[in-house]
Amino acid sequence: MNQDYFTITEKKTKKTRKVTINPELQTILSRLFIQLHANENDLMFVNRFGDKPFSIQYVNSKLKDIFTKYKVRGQYSSHFMRKTLGRRIWEVNKYSDQALLLLSQLFNHASVSTTKIYLGIREQEISNLYLSV
Repeated sequence: MNQDYFTITEKKTKKTRKVTINPELQTILSRLFIQLHANENDLMFVNRFGDKPFSIQYVNSKLKDIFTKYKVRGQYSSHFMRKTLGRRIWEVNKYSDQALLLLSQLFNHASVSTTKIYLGIREQEISNLYLSV
């Protein structure tokens, strides 16, 4: 509470990352904290027993339920959402190399070329070459 960021440790790589909390989310979190009479060390999103955070499998299951309910076709995993975030950031920043560099850092990739492969950019560039002829 009362911080503009939190730190997470990624399960897969064990790397730590500082995540900035925007002011709107900070207001919402403060309101929830008060309404739920939460303690400073309480988890925000917990399993039905209240002792562990949501698992990736649970989140993916809930995403599938939502996509099915609203008849949305396509992929619906939390990992796919991460890739979608990357593609959206790259698009909003007019497909710039600077955006790729920042995304590479955000995703903790070893290089920008890894980020390009991750986002499927190389395939798109090759496809665009064929279309331009």
